[in-house]
Amino acid sequence: MRILHTMLRVGDLEKSLAFYTEVLGMRLLRRRDYPDGRFTLAFVGYGEESEVAVLELTHNWDTASYELGTGYGHVALEVEDAAAACASIRARGGKVVREAGPMKHGTTVIAFVEDPDGYKVELIERKA
Repeated sequence: MRILHTMLRVGDLEKSLAFYTEVLGMRLLRRRDYPDGRFTLAFVGYGEESEVAVLELTHNWDTASYELGTGYGHVALEVEDAAAACASIRARGGKVVREAGPMKHGTTVIAFVEDPDGYKVELIERKA
């Protein structure tokens, strides 16, 4: 078994696609409209779905926003340098909500950014 994808419901698909592709550097892997169901599915990631887990962005055409709730945590991405990643993301219009630094009670360097719907994305610096 392996993880295939994580699904996030998004209010504005174009804004979300721009964030994940232009700000975080993922690729749009596939996109399909389902007119009878009034929704669109878009899959983004850093590699082919046959090789790596990806994100499924679900846009329900009649829903502009969602309550995030208290159960959701975050999506985590490994980066070479968390501070440099934050600077790059900020320069491309992304929102950094926690600057790079050691995690509380630990030494792993992390940072957090937020997508257009308020979902958190953790950046975890690769250990040497």
